[in-house]
Amino acid sequence: MSGVISGFTVIFIVVAVGLVLGRTKVLGPSATGVLSRLVFFVCTPALLFHSLLTTDLSVVFSSTLVIAGASALIIGAVYAVVAKFLLGRAMPEVVIGALSSSYVNSVNLGLPIAIFVLDDASFIAPLLLFQILLYSPIALVTLDVTALAGTEGTSTLRDAVIAPLTNPIVLGGVAGLAFSLLDWHPPNAVLEPMKMLGEASVPLALLAFGLSLTGVKILRKGDSPRRDVVLATVLKMVAMPVLVYAIARWGFGQTGHQLLAQVVISALPTAQNVFVYATRYRRGEVLARDSALVTTLASIPVITLIAVLLA
Repeated sequence: MSGVISGFTVIFIVVAVGLVLGRTKVLGPSATGVLSRLVFFVCTPALLFHSLLTTDLSVVFSSTLVIAGASALIIGAVYAVVAKFLLGRAMPEVVIGALSSSYVNSVNLGLPIAIFVLDDASFIAPLLLFQILLYSPIALVTLDVTALAGTEGTSTLRDAVIAPLTNPIVLGGVAGLAFSLLDWHPPNAVLEPMKMLGEASVPLALLAFGLSLTGVKILRKGDSPRRDVVLATVLKMVAMPVLVYAIARWGFGQTGHQLLAQVVISALPTAQNVFVYATRYRRGEVLARDSALVTTLASIPVITLIAVLLA
């Protein structure tokens, strides 16, 4: 269980540093927005470009890709239906909530756990590919069309076509995959800056998350959409691991270590990237913030329980 403890410790320390920076106002009043935009427009695209360019795609296209993709889409769709038709939420908030319920923290927590608990980091690559090249583009295009177009219902086919072509995260992922498929690698003078900027993505996102906690109370009545957070948390920490277990066990016949790995990965908390997206579009920010923190706390006992039951 040292990997679980190590992974969570890393997250909490960096988030705590962000909280201290926010309370001391060292970075000024606009720090959260500036860091979030830096992560969105520069660091995350660089991370995706470099990661996909240097990843062995034969490892990526596996049953893990199908399991991770199917479970995320199903859970996200369940959230969207409930939030839209039962809670009456606007589409941008529905998208942020759907991501909060199904978008896995695959990098800053997933990698340490994959390495130290599962002893195999290859389980993370398919999840990264799905989230980068399919899930994020779908969500970001929807946010581009509904949150930036002014009002819902004014979207056009042109908006839907142009949106992904101007989104830096989508462009970074697509470029990295394209170069990898073509087996063309830029010179090191180009790759090294991409690697450096990409490595800054996770810590900056965590710092921005910590800064956002300054002066706020999680799940505060009247401020936090508690029902939405509870819905996202239950789907993420309970329904998603159960669904992944069912798909992996009875759909693909997996047992032992493979089954453990699939379920542990699904029980990772909501990624801080969701908060970055929410900040970028200025919709659902409290929902993303509270969901990320609550699922992170809840994932500690959930992953421990899974490891005990399936190890």
